[in-house]
Amino acid sequence: MKIKKTFPVVGMSCASCAARIDKVIHEQPGVCEANINYATAQAQVVYDTEICSVQALKNAVQDAGYDLLTETDQQGEEKAKQIQNEKYRLLKIQTFGATLLSLPIMVISMVFVNIPYMNYVLWFLSTCVVLGFGNRFYLSAWQQLKHGTSNMDTLVANSTGIAYLFSVFNLLFPDFWLSRGITPHLYFEAASGIIAFILLGRLLEERAKQNTSTAIRRLAGLQPKTITIVTGSGEQTVPIENARIGDTIAVKPGERIAVDGTVISGDSYVDESMLSGEPIAVHKQAGEKVYAGTVNQKGAFHFTADKTGADTMLAQIIRMVQDAQGSKAPVQKLVDKIAGIFVPVIIGIALLTFGLWCLFAPTAGFSHGLLAMITVLIIACPCALGLATPTALIVGIGKGAEHGILIKDATSLEIARKIDTIVLDKTGTITEGHPRVVNTYWHTETTEARKIIYSLERLSEHPLAEAIVREFGQETSIPVTGFETIPGKGIKGRTGDETYYAGTAELLTDNGVILPEPLKQRAESWLKEAKTVVWFGHSTQALAIIAITDEIKPTSLQAIRQMEKMGLTVYMLTGDNAGTAQAIARKANIGHYRSGVLPHDKAIFIEQLQQKGARVAMVGDGINDSAALAQADLSIAMGKGSDIAMETAMVTILSSDLLKIPETIRLSRLTVKTIRQNLFWAFIYNLVSIPIAAGILYPVCGFLLNPMIGGAAMAFSSVSVVSNSLRLKRKKISLIPRGNEVRIEEVEPINKKVMKKRFTIDGMMCGHCRAHVEKALNSIDGVKAIVTLDPPEATIEFTDKEFSLNELQQVIQNKAGDYKLHDLE
Repeated sequence: MKIKKTFPVVGMSCASCAARIDKVIHEQPGVCEANINYATAQAQVVYDTEICSVQALKNAVQDAGYDLLTETDQQGEEKAKQIQNEKYRLLKIQTFGATLLSLPIMVISMVFVNIPYMNYVLWFLSTCVVLGFGNRFYLSAWQQLKHGTSNMDTLVANSTGIAYLFSVFNLLFPDFWLSRGITPHLYFEAASGIIAFILLGRLLEERAKQNTSTAIRRLAGLQPKTITIVTGSGEQTVPIENARIGDTIAVKPGERIAVDGTVISGDSYVDESMLSGEPIAVHKQAGEKVYAGTVNQKGAFHFTADKTGADTMLAQIIRMVQDAQGSKAPVQKLVDKIAGIFVPVIIGIALLTFGLWCLFAPTAGFSHGLLAMITVLIIACPCALGLATPTALIVGIGKGAEHGILIKDATSLEIARKIDTIVLDKTGTITEGHPRVVNTYWHTETTEARKIIYSLERLSEHPLAEAIVREFGQETSIPVTGFETIPGKGIKGRTGDETYYAGTAELLTDNGVILPEPLKQRAESWLKEAKTVVWFGHSTQALAIIAITDEIKPTSLQAIRQMEKMGLTVYMLTGDNAGTAQAIARKANIGHYRSGVLPHDKAIFIEQLQQKGARVAMVGDGINDSAALAQADLSIAMGKGSDIAMETAMVTILSSDLLKIPETIRLSRLTVKTIRQNLFWAFIYNLVSIPIAAGILYPVCGFLLNPMIGGAAMAFSSVSVVSNSLRLKRKKISLIPRGNEVRIEEVEPINKKVMKKRFTIDGMMCGHCRAHVEKALNSIDGVKAIVTLDPPEATIEFTDKEFSLNELQQVIQNKAGDYKLHDLE
């Protein structure tokens, strides 16, 4: 059985180390795939458990001079964190000590070198720096040598070791060179200065790398350490590890929810921004799902634990982000090949440099060649190349997670920037995905009639019945006898001595029910607007019609506009009839759409687009659209909660907000742009610096690069690459104002007379107030209202007739609450 696991790696000091471990793991029988991430110090391995074992992987890595932490997830992470913290603490001590002693070494070398015995003081101080604070380089180089390999530490150890030993020899045996007419120079300041600069660079690099992983640490910190379990003897606070499926959990105001579950009593608003990226709290009541890491607001409630530990939504998100950050972009393969052979090549170039100096400059060739060789060994740093891609990916994928965009791997991120065509499923993607009542028109309205339709629809399992039950949920249920479902037409039942029907117009006419002309006219106008009409009546006459629709999401229109501005062609596919498809496409401003499309037809349609050269992204729910998602170049699943198809889709949008699609494309473009910038500067640095370090400018202008400057430049190259990646954190991926400022505006039919007016509203305090007022106004037939919170205004369009201020006010008071409407113009 093939499984994928991520292991912390101990002992890596540069990109060459990662390349070495990658090669060793790939050589193990049963290993299908391995990604070694130098930036995160992790190994992501796919292997066959029947052929390969965790212990075999650990042994192979240890034989290569490193270590693989194979404890359980939490134990391994804790141990890796302890090792990393200890390593960082030691690095700070060594950097501080080397820097502190290097300063007097440089001063003595420049000013006090002729004072008696000062050379011996230099020897002592540089010995403390090179062999004391810098011993990590020699220990690592020796470890690599024992295994027949090399890394960046090999270059540092060779260059500083040669400079140090050559200086000691010149100090103790100066006559050896004087007798040959050569002045014996000391390079203690170069050896100690290089050590100090490289340690400082590594310290800055470690700090910068830690900053790239803030998204994971923030997500991991969302789960509380304790949980309050309700037992027969009362509430008991226990460690989170003790939570079990089926436990009743108590959540108090302001607490963070610890596990996934279902509310059983009480209600509150819960901040789910960590899941969806949306700031507005979601109302939770009995039957609603809650998720680990989300924050309860002012209310209190009890819920039953459904998922704990590694099975929670939060744990899945963390795993997915970790896997994505540990994956490699296609461009990284070239970098890995270069890093794998980089150190031996540089050693060869350094020896060649020394030989050429000795050959072409017999007098000063030895000393100049020695300096040039040391500088080449120091300045040629593969770390910048190794950090260029992973640091940008870590920041980019982490930024996506913070915005509710889960990207499966680096390849998905690379593909997203190339997309030129977006195919959208209608239901649940462009629209809300669940029908709701938008209009009710009564021919004969009584309290009794409202109770009857509520009681009748409660017995039905049809999705349209659920919408009607929600609309009339405040009514009292009354007994219904003889209930019957008529397939494809509706339902009927008796209350008292009368039979009532709810369903299609055909159902009522088939049973001799008269349809009043006003109801028929209103029903025809609703059908033209792609609304589903439910008729309700008794044995002789229809009493009311109800309009139900799956409404377009508030942000869909802005998202589609933004995609088109980005140069993307947008298609809508739906299984609905042509009339409904046309109406939705018109409202959403989509120029290309197909109706009556079955699931397998969607995959065929995408294939046809690809044959024309299009790079296609399919956006669906990840389940019904599985064939189309598999066919597309980029698959994007829209969905909330535990039903989302995380494992199948390349990108998952947690909030089901279509605005996240252009954000994903922009994030991809920004991340890939950053990777290219990093690789460009890393390659340019080495291409330019190595010839200069070798002394190519010396014959032209007499310039020979000081080894200490080379060390500083090498350190700067790594830090600059990581810093450039961190700039991604400050980039905006959303180009549209979020909140209530921008709302959907339906595209009206041509030649239809529309009157528009604006009003101010007093009393709205939050987004929920705004939503109540907007819903109340839109319940008026012939009225389309857009309400904003800042400023507190309503823009109302009257399509049939204009309603007075008093009429509008009355509707708001009856259906929304105590809000006051005033004329603005």
